[in-house]
Order: sequence, then structure tokens, then C-alpha cells
Amino acid sequence: MSSLRLATPEDLDRLMPLVAGFHAEEGIEQDDDTRRGALLPLLEGSPHGAIWMIGPRVAPVGYVAVSFGWSIEFGGIDVFLDELYVREKVRGRGMGSEALAALVRALSGQGIKAMHLEVDSDNERARALYERMGFQSRNRYHLMTHLF
Repeated sequence: MSSLRLATPEDLDRLMPLVAGFHAEEGIEQDDDTRRGALLPLLEGSPHGAIWMIGPRVAPVGYVAVSFGWSIEFGGIDVFLDELYVREKVRGRGMGSEALAALVRALSGQGIKAMHLEVDSDNERARALYERMGFQSRNRYHLMTHLF
């Protein structure tokens, strides 16, 4: 079905329209310069996160981006699944599930203790995918954000 490979700076031109597509669907307003500035360090090997491309090298159909943190509660490195996107025209073929499973396998041997994500409570399709993949809601907690 899909393949998952770590993205590099050479993927930036193929990644930009995918990220723009995800942002448009999610109502995230961001200009291309800001988007490029957020992606490039991750493609260049920043210790703060990584991006994987989904699909063929020459024509990827999506991407998954994570950021790394540290959790006392979970006892070490934790990961925040920042963005997971598959082009609308190829959704429903299991590529998102396969990519997420491959990501979990890739990270499991790296000392990761937990992976977190945020999903729109109205997005039943995404919630079902994440639940199938073993994510559980922590109803006692509510993600809050302070913007600088």
C-alpha cells in the first residue's frame, strides 16, 4: 500500500503543497515563508522533530510530522504527533493506518515512552483511525495552548 520514509531537505518542494493542503482543510492560516521556516529544520535533522513522507518518492500522497519532548509522567521521551495528512483522493485505502503503524514501529525501538495527538472531536473518521491504532482519550485532561 504505502511506504514511509524519513523526509530530507530534497523533499521540501513536494512537502510544501501537502502541508498547505492539510492546513487549508484544518483552517490553519500560515503563509509559505512561515511554513517553509517550520519545515526546513525538521528536514535538516533537528532534534526537536521529524517528518516522514507517505507514498512513492517522486509523488508522495501524504506526510506525518512529529515533535519530541520529555515527560516525567511517562518516564522519558514522548512524541507529539503534530500532523498526519493523506491526500483526499487516496483516503480510505489504509495508507494513513499503514503509515501510523510504520511510524509506531520505527519509534518503538528508540526509547519513546508515549505518543500524543490532538484530534478535532467532530472528526469521527480520524478519531476511529487513532482508536484502532491504540490511542486512548485521556478525558480527565484537556489540551490548552498559550500563543507567544
